[in-house]
Amino acid sequence: MELQIIKKQEELPAFDREAIQIKYFMEQKRPFREFSEGDIPEHIIAELLEQLPYSADVILSLNPYGEDDWMEVLCDGEWLALGYSSNGGKDNYYSYNPDFEGSEEYCPLRSGGQTPIERYLALKDIRTGIKAVEYFIRAGKLYPGIDWAKQL
Repeated sequence: MELQIIKKQEELPAFDREAIQIKYFMEQKRPFREFSEGDIPEHIIAELLEQLPYSADVILSLNPYGEDDWMEVLCDGEWLALGYSSNGGKDNYYSYNPDFEGSEEYCPLRSGGQTPIERYLALKDIRTGIKAVEYFIRAGKLYPGIDWAKQL
């Protein structure tokens, strides 16, 4: 896979910490939960952000049906991986970990429950990964405080 690396920014823009820009939320772990536009309460966001450091398998979307502009969030307590797809799957971005650049090893996370994720596409800094997830939820954009890899 050919990638373009988008380096993190030092200056981070402010965002409304009470806004909810996502229109669709699906938690794929048991118990399965799904929420759509107008039905994503703040307490669900708070639960996700609180539980995220331990375990997550969630789809967040800016589309009310979850069909486009969606982010997959995976975490096992040690690794956190983010994958964002937009433009009908033509534009794909992944969290990028320069500490594992060139590594062919996989982390324990699996996209869609099946596809192994390379270590260079997963973060070990869970706290910063949580910031990236909250930023996507609240601002509807990729968090500029981490490196991203855009699939070419």
